[in-house]
Amino acid sequence: MKKVLIITYYWPPSGGAGVQRWLKFVKYLREYEWEPVVYTPENPEVPAFDISLEKDIPENLTVLKTKIREPYSAYKRFVGRKKDDKIKAGFLSEKKNPSLLEKISVWIRGNLFIPDARKFWIKPSIKYLNDYLKNNHVDVLVSTGPPHSMHLIALGLKKKLDIPWLADFRDPWTNIDFYHDLMLSKNADKKHRKLEHEVLSVADSITVISPSMANDFNRLYQRNYSVITNGFDKSDTGQNELELDMKFSISHIGSMVKTRNPEILWQALHEIIIENRDFKKDLEIKLIGQVDYSVDQSMNKFKIDQFVRKTDYLPHDEVVKIQRKSQLLLLLINDTPNSKMVLTGKLFEYLNSGRPILCIGPKDGDAARIIKESKTGIVVDFNEKAKIKSEILTFYKNFLSNKFDKKYKAKNINKYSRKELTGDLASLLNEITLNKKS
Repeated sequence: MKKVLIITYYWPPSGGAGVQRWLKFVKYLREYEWEPVVYTPENPEVPAFDISLEKDIPENLTVLKTKIREPYSAYKRFVGRKKDDKIKAGFLSEKKNPSLLEKISVWIRGNLFIPDARKFWIKPSIKYLNDYLKNNHVDVLVSTGPPHSMHLIALGLKKKLDIPWLADFRDPWTNIDFYHDLMLSKNADKKHRKLEHEVLSVADSITVISPSMANDFNRLYQRNYSVITNGFDKSDTGQNELELDMKFSISHIGSMVKTRNPEILWQALHEIIIENRDFKKDLEIKLIGQVDYSVDQSMNKFKIDQFVRKTDYLPHDEVVKIQRKSQLLLLLINDTPNSKMVLTGKLFEYLNSGRPILCIGPKDGDAARIIKESKTGIVVDFNEKAKIKSEILTFYKNFLSNKFDKKYKAKNINKYSRKELTGDLASLLNEITLNKKS
């Protein structure tokens, strides 16, 4: 059996979206004659802990861990945050008017911590893994980012040992939606782009999560990019049927950041509530994940907050149950210049839930294409308030008649199962090793 060393910042008991992709690949790789070895920090700063994910770790898996030194504790002391507060990417504050200390912290993050706050783990990791690999053969290196420091660890090992390397991008680097909020100097921007270019040019193979992301990277550096999307694990849903919610529940899973604030949705719901007393009685909105301050403000503005149930974090197995019981699942695409390439992992779990999806985002984006192909829901553009009202009322009518509209039952989604996607990954790993031999 061939071996692959996977360098990842996120690993159980860490929770959140970042851990799912490679946890599921590792779960199924042995079925394709690949033995995974995982390298991950011993003490990472993670968004949440979720021990329920540990059930997916294969027996006798080799997991290598070393301590990581990160600036988060110093940052929290500097800006007066609590020790157990979770920090957003880039140290960016959700406040409308961040304090001077918070602005200084963002500048430090963008200009001194390049490519990210895990930079201090790069050199120790290269040394540790270089020593490990001298005595333990692997056929391929994999790095997955963000954080993009993981790619720089693999880059250092590639230069030293010339092991075939696959770099996996779950998000863009310099085209990430918050990149221009980091107060970068010209030199810092130049350094980010230089490192990005080096990774894109040196890696033997590169995977991305969406076709639009592949096109985006191709504009930065022309080469072949393999698209392996995120997916769903059929085993997560179990065999038991679940009763649907008694109320007309609209559920959103995942962080609701500022660029995902659907003000037009809150406005549409507000108008329906005024016009329809029964709707007001039946409505329930479930937000599972961190909610930005701007979202709270918008919900208050349109008097929607009284219908909302918020939960900062739930174990993944509980989230799956909520998805399956909800009347309607809400998918929000970031309203940013790169919105067409946004293909969040939760979309694929939505596909597997058997519930209809209301997506607010570009109709020609990657997420919209999958929803249309799978016939699992409706896509409404960012500014189509009348269309949002109409579609919600149609869903509500189905709810009242206790009728699930059959046209929203998923079609042709097996290609997005984690097991199938791991087969695609294994084929790519085989190709890399064959190219190395030739």
